[in-house]
Amino acid sequence: MSKANKESLSVGTKIEYRKDFKDIYLPKTMPVIIDVPKMKYVMISGEGDPNGEEFARVSEALFSLSYAVKMSYKSNEVPAGYYEYTVFPLEGIWDLVDKSKPATDKSNLKYTIMIRQPDFLTDELFDRFVKRTKKKKQNPYLEKLTFGEIAEGLCCQIMHVGSFDDEPESFARMEAFCEEEGYVRSDYTHREIYLSDPRKTEVTKLNTVLRFAVRRFR
Repeated sequence: MSKANKESLSVGTKIEYRKDFKDIYLPKTMPVIIDVPKMKYVMISGEGDPNGEEFARVSEALFSLSYAVKMSYKSNEVPAGYYEYTVFPLEGIWDLVDKSKPATDKSNLKYTIMIRQPDFLTDELFDRFVKRTKKKKQNPYLEKLTFGEIAEGLCCQIMHVGSFDDEPESFARMEAFCEEEGYVRSDYTHREIYLSDPRKTEVTKLNTVLRFAVRRFR
């Protein structure tokens, strides 16, 4: 890459999700309604306890690919339209395998976890980065990564502070808020966005965005 091209990458403002997308990633601890736009994600689906080894390896595959995209400005083939940005946080859409079992049975969970990607990433570039990452990382879940767009649309969300096990309290507040404001939950899957590293953060200080789809009923 030429010196001129390298210098051009440093021009402009770095995109940081905590500053540039506060409405999406940094809600208050009170429920709000938000219209979430279409965004690009690298994703992978699975089942089982998120505290297990498999989930850790799945997450590792997502971050490996995401950092390969971010650091691609150092390569000889800088993606067209590349801009500097902070890697987005891990997110997950959660559901139950067997709806007759309680949500507290973590072995009964199924998920699609994902990391948002910059606008310049294309299907062709995604395939290229997967191949490159597989040469550096021995992770079988890299083969199962997919790339696509998701438009969540109208949602209720809140910042949940504390243990994942206490999330039902926040969901109850969200549903009560929706009823008061004339909305009803339209999908019983939900999204979580992990803003804290549970390996390094006290349980009482974990920050997790909780979100579910809604529609107006009045």
